[in-house]
Amino acid sequence: MGAAMKEAQSLSVKRAQVEFHNFASLGEPERAIAAYEQENLRRGAVIRNHLAFIGPMSPFLEVGANAGHTSYMLANEFGADGFALDISSDALRHGAALMDRWRLSRAPVRVAGDALNLPFRDGALRMVMACQVLSQFMNIESVFLEVNRVLAPGGVFLFLEEPLKRLLTLRLYRCPYYDTMKPFERKLYDWGLLGYLVRDVIGAHQEESFGIRQNHSMGLKHWHRLIARHFVAHEYEIFVPERGWGERIVTRATNRWSAARLLGGTLAAICRKAGEPPTDRPAASGLFENLLRCPDCHGRLSTGAAGVLVCDCGFQAPNEGGVYNLLRTADRNELYPGDREDVIDFSRPGHESKLGEGWYELEGVFGNKYRWIGARAMARLRPVARAPQKLRIRGHAHQKVFEAGEPVRVAIWVNGEMVRRWTLDRSGLFVLEADLPEAAEYEIEVRVSPTFQVPTDERVFSVNLSMLRLVPRD
Repeated sequence: MGAAMKEAQSLSVKRAQVEFHNFASLGEPERAIAAYEQENLRRGAVIRNHLAFIGPMSPFLEVGANAGHTSYMLANEFGADGFALDISSDALRHGAALMDRWRLSRAPVRVAGDALNLPFRDGALRMVMACQVLSQFMNIESVFLEVNRVLAPGGVFLFLEEPLKRLLTLRLYRCPYYDTMKPFERKLYDWGLLGYLVRDVIGAHQEESFGIRQNHSMGLKHWHRLIARHFVAHEYEIFVPERGWGERIVTRATNRWSAARLLGGTLAAICRKAGEPPTDRPAASGLFENLLRCPDCHGRLSTGAAGVLVCDCGFQAPNEGGVYNLLRTADRNELYPGDREDVIDFSRPGHESKLGEGWYELEGVFGNKYRWIGARAMARLRPVARAPQKLRIRGHAHQKVFEAGEPVRVAIWVNGEMVRRWTLDRSGLFVLEADLPEAAEYEIEVRVSPTFQVPTDERVFSVNLSMLRLVPRD
């Protein structure tokens, strides 16, 4: 089982997930909240369709909860007690704004944690839910094993919106979301033809660009075999795309199972663990620490002074803005480095001291604060560990930089030497990574062309950047 855990997800992917969830949840709040409302409508409908099979939900755990919006729905619409867990503590923390926005009275307990090392005792939970989560693990069975461990006998694992592998596609390339598609891609999408050309799930390009590895190898038969191996009963719902006449032809000429095999889509599954459910479960809203275990030694957690969760092994997790960080200490130190010499995070105070020339003023909102640059910008980073380093840069290319009709070229120079160059052929988010030679300090220069100007502004712009950091090479 230990080998499976290591294979399932690397630390670099976990790091990318923390960045992505911060960006996706906080970078465009209005857009994100509208998406959360639509997701809750879909997910709530699935739950209501299977309430008799699901049974009592408290205490529940949502794995990969992002801002926790679906956990808030479980707590308020379905009256359940439970936990929202995500690897991004910031996404969970700022998701609390949903209570005011949606006028909610009840909230889940929010916990930063790892799906491969759930900080819960064996058999502690009545229901575990995961939405758009499992396909981010190369070994999905690793997550199944951990979910089964924390479920009580007779408990239910509900997972939703997991991609089904599509057979009718040439898999030519990964395609972005609709708003960053090129005009010909949007036309093919509207006709229902784009899925026949592109690889994996439409929109997976954005997560991949962050470094989140996607597992889209599971068809219906693969999911069924995995579920049957770990659970004694199940109910399914299958959702097949019908994006224009190109896909409607197939869905109307075949049954739903055949259409899902040919066109892909998503699967919702409600899976029951063997055994008789206990007659009572401790409520998550009460002494919730009774359901938890230490992520380091797997011992008991208790509440110490000032509400800090503590373990005899020395592990501590304070309540930071309503969120307990229950990641392993080693993972927590790497994924939440704070203001270190090897990180420039524009959403964090103090980053200015590492910037050189070429940066404009800070813009944006928490989770997506950024600075525009012109043709070049300078920065300084120092490694904090004696290990081969990789430079990771996150930014955004605006549509205006492409108006000259040529691609955007980005080159990175480090300590006076060019280390790598890239060509960007579409607007939107980008993440660039380059291996670095060993050095005690790195003087980084970002060079970009072409540039553009806007009316009434004398400044010259190219792209904007929101993070530069050093990470160990995998």
